[in-house]
Amino acid sequence: MISFDFEYVLPATMEEAVQSFQHADSLRLEPLYYGGGSEIITMARIDQLRTGAMIDVKAIPECKALLHQGGKWIVGAARTLTELAADNSFPLLTETVLHLADQTNRNRITIGGHVCGKLFYREALLPFLLTDSEVILAGPRGVRRASIHTVFNGGLRLERGEMLVQLITDRRYLDQPTYTVKRTKIEYVDYPVVRICAMHTGDWMRFAFAGVSAVPFRSQQIDEALNNRSLPPEVRINQVIRNWPLPVLSDMLASADYRRFVLSNALSDTLAALELKGG
Repeated sequence: MISFDFEYVLPATMEEAVQSFQHADSLRLEPLYYGGGSEIITMARIDQLRTGAMIDVKAIPECKALLHQGGKWIVGAARTLTELAADNSFPLLTETVLHLADQTNRNRITIGGHVCGKLFYREALLPFLLTDSEVILAGPRGVRRASIHTVFNGGLRLERGEMLVQLITDRRYLDQPTYTVKRTKIEYVDYPVVRICAMHTGDWMRFAFAGVSAVPFRSQQIDEALNNRSLPPEVRINQVIRNWPLPVLSDMLASADYRRFVLSNALSDTLAALELKGG
């Protein structure tokens, strides 16, 4: 049960949604954009989140898009993880989300709510980082298109009142050889100690990570180190871990040292699988 009252708004357009946010913000209601509501409801029930206005984006046509157009795969922010897995246009994303939450939660969690949420794991973001996807955003300054790296890589950088509308991915990446590995404390469907998503584009391997540090990210520095085939895989992996660009988490799931150990093994599996798939 949620212990506070809030205004519920169901705008029909991006412009209405942004205007509703601005109005609620002017009243100091701490408004939130609402997709599936899974994270918002869970955190509100345990008093870790309060808001006076929820702005539901599910009636906005652009947020419900799921189509191939002009060589691009377009995903609306209000599409659920279940819908993306059923569509299966991007097999790596399908595999990633199937082990992100159970079926009941996947039916509710939207891709927009997931990548813009307060939980920092955001595993479903990783395939979009690998493909250099773009995002459509709507906010007080209008609608803009941006690289996913400038908004989501290594942290959330949305402007105040800005909402994610769509993710746009070049179709040529959707069927590339990929690999994902997830290591958890107990259950496979749980928060990750280490999650790696990787892709082989023919002459280059790409890697993205969640769970190791407090943000999901992809790093050019790591990509370059792991692609240095002049060195044995174990040397490449040791260099990457030694020069990890962010603090390694130490929390109730795992210590930093244990995460490094798990990361080393996961990277070894990833390199072996990806190099085999890439030929």
